[in-house]
Amino acid sequence: MLTTGEAREPRFGFIISKQVGTAVIRNTVRRRLKAVCAGAIAGLPEGTDVVIRALPASASASFAELEADVTRCLARLNRAQATS
Repeated sequence: MLTTGEAREPRFGFIISKQVGTAVIRNTVRRRLKAVCAGAIAGLPEGTDVVIRALPASASASFAELEADVTRCLARLNRAQATS
């Protein structure tokens, strides 16, 4: 996560390699992550860029599991930025 300080909405980027699975599975994971991030966008400061790399285990993860992982990681990054 990188905060640029620009006056714009936060942006998310996704890295989902072929190790995750077939194109159908990769797109399913990407759509789920996009939905999770759309819900988390309000909690991020303006000008924030976030890149999420999906690991192969994300292919079998439920929406709730992906949501919990993303939420936990964003909270950890917010805490780390607040202390630095």
